[in-house]
Amino acid sequence: MARILNIETSTEICSVTLAQDGKTLFKKESSEGLNHSRILTVFIEELFNENNVDIKSLDAVAVSKGPGSYTGLRIGVSVAKGICYGLNIPLISVNSLEVIGKYTAKNVSKYISLNKNESVFFCPMIDARRMEVYTALFDREGKEIQTVSAEIIEENFLSELLKNNKILFFGNGADKCKNTIQHKNAIFNGPATTSAEFMQAVSDEKYNKNQFEDVAYFEPFYLKDFIVTIPKNKVLK
Repeated sequence: MARILNIETSTEICSVTLAQDGKTLFKKESSEGLNHSRILTVFIEELFNENNVDIKSLDAVAVSKGPGSYTGLRIGVSVAKGICYGLNIPLISVNSLEVIGKYTAKNVSKYISLNKNESVFFCPMIDARRMEVYTALFDREGKEIQTVSAEIIEENFLSELLKNNKILFFGNGADKCKNTIQHKNAIFNGPATTSAEFMQAVSDEKYNKNQFEDVAYFEPFYLKDFIVTIPKNKVLK
């Protein structure tokens, strides 16, 4: 009967759920943009206070580890680690693309009509600016068949696989790729954004398998190095 707080801040969505045995008890979510530093702790406090739940009843905290927004990931992981330290409970991390990929594969009928044995793959995309996305590929069972990577999307992206298979593209990076990937087997549908609700089945499974992180040393999975840019119109004093 694991009770887990799930935190998702890898994109513009700030989302938290309190789940028990992988099912949502309560949820707070905002799509207002990258305001995570301002609203995440408020959401968590409201989640417990408004529903008269003691935060000490938590068994673990799960956090989306990335890839995604550098700032968003740092905020989510920092808050998750703080709660785990304070309550002396385990920290669980989940891959941002894995959870949305597995959720979509499990709930495929919401997004596409398929025959029982029809071949389809699932390609979640998280926006990485310009024509680059963080992406991976999953089969109908939710198994990862192409590992997480940063890809610049061109016309021939996954073209060999698209010849004989349908591929469902989704996530906040998929929309900008519609005009580039125009194969007849490319379908753009599915969840447009990340959500803490997508994390719950994976985090509950990891809890039951005791797959925990070292709270002291855990860091987000950025995939790419964070680059600080210097304004061109820098004023010398």
